[in-house]
Amino acid sequence: MIPPRRRGVCPSLAAPMATGDGLLARITPTGATIPLDSMAALSAAARRHGNGIIEVTSRGSVQIRGLTTASAPAFAEAVTAIDLEMIDGVPVVVNPLAGLEAREAIDASALAAKLREAIRAAELNGRLAPKVSITVDGGGALHLDALAADVRLRAETEPNNPRIHLSLGGDVASAMHIGVVSPSNAVEAALRLLAVIAARGPAARARSVLQAERVDPFSAAVADLVTASPAAPARARSETIGAHPLRDGRIALGIGLAFGHTGADTLERLIEAARRAQACGFRTVPDRALLVIGVAPERAGALVAAAEELGFMTRAEDPRRSITACPGAPFCACTETPTRALAPSAAMAIASMLDGSVSVHLSGCVKACAQPGAALLTIVGGANGCGIIVDGTAQAQPLVTVPVEALMPALARLGQAVVAACRPDERSAATLSRLGAAQIASILAERHDG
Repeated sequence: MIPPRRRGVCPSLAAPMATGDGLLARITPTGATIPLDSMAALSAAARRHGNGIIEVTSRGSVQIRGLTTASAPAFAEAVTAIDLEMIDGVPVVVNPLAGLEAREAIDASALAAKLREAIRAAELNGRLAPKVSITVDGGGALHLDALAADVRLRAETEPNNPRIHLSLGGDVASAMHIGVVSPSNAVEAALRLLAVIAARGPAARARSVLQAERVDPFSAAVADLVTASPAAPARARSETIGAHPLRDGRIALGIGLAFGHTGADTLERLIEAARRAQACGFRTVPDRALLVIGVAPERAGALVAAAEELGFMTRAEDPRRSITACPGAPFCACTETPTRALAPSAAMAIASMLDGSVSVHLSGCVKACAQPGAALLTIVGGANGCGIIVDGTAQAQPLVTVPVEALMPALARLGQAVVAACRPDERSAATLSRLGAAQIASILAERHDG
């Protein structure tokens, strides 16, 4: 078996990453609509050259699994022949319906394209850390507030003209606000901020620069372009799942991939259903979802029914949406825990407490590739079984460790206890907090040793 690539290096089409099930290639669409024929061709290539497993990541990239050293070049050649706009270099992520929503302050796609070209011209791609990223949010209902990035651009409309907020190193809640800039100066300002990061070496990130030097080097770099301003306020949570009106009177239909993956055969059946709904294509969306673009409103119901029958998530309240799971064994060489296989059973075991307030992370190991941050309930595979952590990351000390075969009964007991203890008008997260670590540990550990 080929050893996995070191953490911190991102796979790509040209340089796939070794995993437990072969090589994994990652494609990052620009945010433009992928035509139906192109999506079908990508799916066929994934089946022909890989194992047919297709993933959409938390940042909206597409991953193809099961490639080999022999098939990976052929897969790359097949993909380059497809009508598919891909990012080659620093990921510049745009809001999911960029250019299609009536409520946008600016067309983020056009600004992002100029920024990508400027980054190439400035030769910054090779000087920045592999995980450095940028978000360009033009406004609209589907926004990027929850997506962390090194450099964030967010447009809003003032009484007379649009302006763009600049911030660094996080999501809307944690990023450091710099000020506002006019759209005409946005690319130059972003380039200067990236140059500050690049000057600190190939491992630097915006957050590390802020921690070491505060905001001063960034502020100095853009002082002649930026005007002081309060940070833009956080917006209501962006909900991808469901129907979204477009400027032309058609709709975009958001559907989720259960635990972030699907099979080529299943995807091709969804593509055929999209054709029947008169859709024109797909967009991949952060949070492991797809937008079917250009659906005829009168045919949306049939498409929803088809997607649900195929196992996609079509309801915002689907309990599977609360669970993040890494591929796990046998897909990843770093673990023997089959996290992806366990995820559906986990969703069923605690479905009664998954009311939208509880986040669950199933991780095969402490690397926590699928969700580096904290979850209300984190389950980590290890040599001795599954460690269970409440309100922490995969690196935290587990409250209790149970054998894999005892995990589902333990989760079911926890779900039952939360429902029994829940007060009127109280959500599950609050109930878990009130129960406390000691009582939760006791519930989970009860008789798990047989």
